[in-house]
Amino acid sequence: MLPTPYVASLRIYEPLETFEESDRRRWSELDIEFDTRKEEQIDSLKRLIHSKGLEVAHDGAHIIDYKGSRYVAPWSTTQRCRAALNEFKSSLPSSVIPMFFSDSQEIEELDSELGNSFRFAHVLTETWMIPPRWFALFTPEERLRGHNSDGAFTLMRTQITLAKQRCMRTHVSVRKAFGPGPVEAELVQLLNWLSIFDPQSLVECDYGGLANYLEHSLKIEEESGLEADTSIEDVHASIEGLANGDGVQAGHGYERLVSRWRRVAAFEQAM
Repeated sequence: MLPTPYVASLRIYEPLETFEESDRRRWSELDIEFDTRKEEQIDSLKRLIHSKGLEVAHDGAHIIDYKGSRYVAPWSTTQRCRAALNEFKSSLPSSVIPMFFSDSQEIEELDSELGNSFRFAHVLTETWMIPPRWFALFTPEERLRGHNSDGAFTLMRTQITLAKQRCMRTHVSVRKAFGPGPVEAELVQLLNWLSIFDPQSLVECDYGGLANYLEHSLKIEEESGLEADTSIEDVHASIEGLANGDGVQAGHGYERLVSRWRRVAAFEQAM
């Protein structure tokens, strides 16, 4: 079981040679077989118990080999903490913010320390669900699922150029059907994020521990476990329906997807 079994991740792996020399040297020495997912999650749990602040430090990274080359997805812990703080601050009235943040200059100082390197996160995470737009980046042929020492798993991986093309097509279909709005804006935000990275990068969606909850919920419905998960197919069917003006097809695919992941999210309330 993973240390944080309720977290799914969307990761960008950039070619090792795109990073600075000091990082290339450090990451080229990492053991490709080491389970960095667990290391990252244990580190995040330690931060909950004892805050390290927002200091800039050498961070960990996920490493994969693809076609004989090494690709790296830095954990981007500092950047993700900063983004979470900004999101939290934006949800509070200005009069309440000082009760949570004693030093208003902390984030500004962090910006100057980061400089121009690693100002963006290579990893996005969601708890208890996977956003439908993530599935739009992949095809069923790019999905790998099965079981290992942590239980069930599902990984999807593709080239970033393909992911961007699919994201753009999805955006066109959504905007055509609904016009500007929150869903359309989220797709723009996702495309802008993908466009930051090297064009030779890889995009990976990892169900994380949610694969176990999904398999359990599917078996409760008397389905065959992970093999019955058609989330990618449902999203693409919904997008195709939007593109063709077929509301029935679009609604059917979306409802199948939402119903499946709603049952997974329900486990949070049961704990």
